[in-house]
Amino acid sequence: MRVDLFDFDLPEDRIALRPAVPRDAGRLMLLRPGEPPEDRVVRDLPGLLLPGDVLVFNDTRVIPARLHGLRHRPEGGAVRIEAMLHLRESADRWRAFARPAKRLRVGDRVSFGQAGEGGTCALTRLDATVAERGEGGETTFAFDLSGPALDEAVAALGELPLPPYIAAKRPTDAQDAADYQTVFAREPGAVAAPTAGLHFTPDLLAACAAAGLSEVRVTLHVGAGTFLPVKADDTDEHRMHAEVGEITRAAADALNRARAAGGRIVAVGTTALRLLESAAAPDGTIQPWTGATDIFITPGYRFRAVDALMTNFHLPRSTLFMLVSAFAGLEPMRAAYAAAIERGYRFYSYGDASLLFRAETR
Repeated sequence: MRVDLFDFDLPEDRIALRPAVPRDAGRLMLLRPGEPPEDRVVRDLPGLLLPGDVLVFNDTRVIPARLHGLRHRPEGGAVRIEAMLHLRESADRWRAFARPAKRLRVGDRVSFGQAGEGGTCALTRLDATVAERGEGGETTFAFDLSGPALDEAVAALGELPLPPYIAAKRPTDAQDAADYQTVFAREPGAVAAPTAGLHFTPDLLAACAAAGLSEVRVTLHVGAGTFLPVKADDTDEHRMHAEVGEITRAAADALNRARAAGGRIVAVGTTALRLLESAAAPDGTIQPWTGATDIFITPGYRFRAVDALMTNFHLPRSTLFMLVSAFAGLEPMRAAYAAAIERGYRFYSYGDASLLFRAETR
């Protein structure tokens, strides 16, 4: 499909720089097939679903994945480097988006940490070798540390990677450390938050349980590729970056029992949806899953696992807007986004949410 079909104009003042307070006070646009968009608030969610429905949450935890350092070469001439980690390949290797990537070559040494006068402080330093170079600034770093020791070093030296459309407007601060994690974040590894989950509070989770909704947690470590624009003119020419996830046997069994009893699967966020669809058999049965997925969902995709989707409002020409257009229809989503802009909804990671039902539900 032509990528320009997924374009729209978004005023700058619609980009949320902070989340709603409290989290469940955000607005929620309800969109059912064949009906006009309806304005609600997030805390209305329990009443918009049915007893027996299952909320599927992504319990990944955002790590401080933006590293700053210096490139060193034997001939001298240190260069400042920024690396956004986005996919762990092994105990000591991360794939990252580096800049300025043109200043790196295979074999270069990079010292990440606190860059001060004269270089990187030796007491707070993480060294790596450039192992591979790819397209678009993608670089694989082989770190001198491995496993938990590498995790600790990244946690100590890294910076929380706010999305570029927020980071360009204000610096990251202490409040973001809480705001940019879900209340159910457990498994470290994401470099971006599963943002639909940011709307949930303990009170909202309790209200969902009281309404007869169950919950299942899966893990998909969101990568920085989620923010990359689609530069191709046709969706067939776009390459998705892989993300690593897991659906345990217990989670798969719980979902399959709920579906067999007539419950609907409600994905909280596009990351949960992509993982569920990756693990779904042709008959919709969810299989246990461990590994990477690069599933790219565009209009024409036949959904097998998910009946409803709670998600934020996404960037124009993005793979995420393509996904919601596949789920609820391109024209209904274009109309819903136009209505959201007109009605003052807040967009992107810290913005408002939508609850979408697909046309053919179980």
